[in-house]
Order: sequence, then C-alpha cells, then structure tokens
Amino acid sequence: MQQSRQNRGTTNTYPVWHGWRLLLRDLKLQAANVLRRAKLPGDLFVRENAVLETPQLFELWTALEAEAEASGERSPLPLRIASALSADWFDPVLFAALCSADLNTALLRLAKYKRLVAPMMLQIDQEADRTTLSFEWLDKTVSPPAGLISFELVFFVQLARLATRSRVNPLAVFSPSGFNQVSEYEAYLGCKLSDGPIPSVSFSAQDAERPFLTSNYGMWSFFEPALSKRLHELDRQASMTERLRSVLLEAIPAGELSLESTCKKLGVSSRTLQRRLNDEGSSYQKTLDQVRSSLAQHYLAHTNMSGAEIAFLLGFEDPSSFVRAFQSWTGTSPQASRAANSTLYLP
Repeated sequence: MQQSRQNRGTTNTYPVWHGWRLLLRDLKLQAANVLRRAKLPGDLFVRENAVLETPQLFELWTALEAEAEASGERSPLPLRIASALSADWFDPVLFAALCSADLNTALLRLAKYKRLVAPMMLQIDQEADRTTLSFEWLDKTVSPPAGLISFELVFFVQLARLATRSRVNPLAVFSPSGFNQVSEYEAYLGCKLSDGPIPSVSFSAQDAERPFLTSNYGMWSFFEPALSKRLHELDRQASMTERLRSVLLEAIPAGELSLESTCKKLGVSSRTLQRRLNDEGSSYQKTLDQVRSSLAQHYLAHTNMSGAEIAFLLGFEDPSSFVRAFQSWTGTSPQASRAANSTLYLP
C-alpha cells in the first residue's frame, strides 16, 4: 500500500481565487451580493494579492450558498459548480492536476500543493484495488460549511471525469456532515453515499490509472518550479508561533503535549524554540493556552461533549483543572460559555 500525507500548512491566510468572478457569472449570481452577505469588501475579487483567513473563506462559501438559494435555484450548489468546472477557471494547482498522467499522480500533486490555496490537508492511500483520498481541515477551531465539504468530495470526481473525458464513478463516498438532496448526489456520482468520521472518496485502481487526456508534461515542468517555490516561501515565512500552533492543534487531541515531542515535530531544539517564541513575544505555554482555549470554545459551541470529555481531549488531568483554566482564559465558566454560544446543542 502506498500512502501519502503531506505536511500540515503553516499559513493562516489564503489567496483569493482568481476564478471567483467567472464562477459567479457561470452561476448567474451577483458578486456584490455574495460579498455583502459575507461581510467582505465589495472590491475583493479585483484586488491584487488579496487573502482571506479560514473563517472568512468559510463565510464566503456560506454566503455563496445563501445567495444561490435566494436566487430560487433548487439544484445542490456543489453539483452546479462541479458541472461547470473547467480549465478556463485558471488556477495553478488545478492546472497541475490536469497536466498529470493519471488520477493517482494528480491526487499526489494536489496533496502536496493544496495547502497553498485552501486550509486542507489531503491523505492519499493507494492499494491494490483502489485509491482513497481523505481530507481534514487544518484549523479545527472553525467548522466548515457542510456544502463546502460536499463540493470538495464532488470536485475530485469531476476532476477525473474532466481529465479522462469519461464518466468515472467512485466506489464509495463518505462525509461526516451528510448530504442534502441525497438522491441528486447519488445520481451525479453514480454511487451510494455514507456517513463517516472523515470526508473521503475511493476510486477503483482501474479508474485511478486511467490516462488523463489533458496530460502535459511540458506544461507541468513549467509550473512545478513556481509551485515548489511558493511552498518553500510559505514555510520560510511562517513564524515559529504559527508553526507551533499548527503542531499543537494536531497534538493536543492525540495527547502528545510534551515539549520534547513538540520540538521533534518542529525539527528544533527546546532552547531554539523558546528563544524564537520569545523573539516573537510569545511562549510555549502562552501558545498552548491559546490553542486549548480555541479548541475548548469550539467543542462547547459545536458538540454535546461533557466538560469531563473536553478536559480529557485537551490534556487536563481532571475536569476541575480544566474549569479553572477556562475561567482564566475567558473570564467565564465552560457552562456559561456553552449557554451563550452553542449553535448545535443545548447546554
């Protein structure tokens, strides 16, 4: 079994996709209305080097869904976007995938470069009979819109169809958020949909190895150095605090909170870590508290986990220690925070 899991990104902002205006025109939606709903600048799509943070990206997608619904269109938005998917929506990462020899190669390239344009980390598992792609969001303190999860799953299927000019149907599709209008998705994808802990889509080995008619090694050779340079700059420019936060977001739920373990993942000594954090006006404990606070508030607002369960996930020895820490972070109790901010569950 071949497995690929690219390193977690260290950026907090992502470039505004240049294809937004073309997409909105294809969908017959007004850019100004979408941006107004998202509380974003009206000239965002024409700005040079515009970037968005993860919550803003999610708000933009939510606004797009709301505007599409207000237009009276009843077909699922992710399917409408996938149906309109075209190389005309120029994006270097998408173009790199289309230039690949086959789907296996394309998915591995996407796993490497996707974090340049979206807060996602992809994992590719190649087995004898199938290739499975799964993904997770880099910032676990913000919940992605369900429609965005659906679109990302549909996107990989449509990519295979666009590049092979054949109706590639996945073997299985799983989503933790479910699908609205399931019958339409199943008709489009050609397979049954299932609930699962993480979003994933599986393709048969035959389809994963089907030659891409859009394959262009010369074009890939032209784009690859620029993409690799952007990855290098992304990692080089990231502050140590950003890198530490990224590692802690993954390490805390796994219970790997030792300084030694963290330094190993960052590839630095404890002395170097403390010095660089100090230069940035931060510290290991300060960053740990900030990440724990963000995760705690997310769990309280979006899950029905008990205080004891949250305390365990955040690495506290007992619930009372968690309660004291939470009060020091926020000035209120976990119970009061849940009551004030819960969007999915009653306290």
